[in-house]
Amino acid sequence: MRAAIRPGKFNRRDALSLWHRVTLGTVLASGPDLTTRQLAILTTIYLEPGPHTVRSLANRLNVTKAVITRALDTLGRYKFVTRKADPRDKRSVIIQRTGPGSAYLSQFAEEICAAMKNKPGTLAA
Repeated sequence: MRAAIRPGKFNRRDALSLWHRVTLGTVLASGPDLTTRQLAILTTIYLEPGPHTVRSLANRLNVTKAVITRALDTLGRYKFVTRKADPRDKRSVIIQRTGPGSAYLSQFAEEICAAMKNKPGTLAA
């Protein structure tokens, strides 16, 4: 059994081990197995100030609007985000947070915390 990660003693192997434990937890969980891109988009929506649009997310992540749209389609199927027309510009779509998306990211954060303490996480439970 590996020891918990200690502040100031975090090295490359620790970083990869942490990422491995967290991603393995998400793969073994019964919930959605998001791609790295989908997770980056989801966390951007939840952690960075909005409003978020397809265009703003594409610019922020340096990808095309089509890439964002495909990811949002998947995130929408999981009910992690919703889309609505921008009342100021009907050509633009605003991406909104949801309760299920917040719950997923809370569980994901718990998985990270558990991995840092080398405890079984919440996602694969």
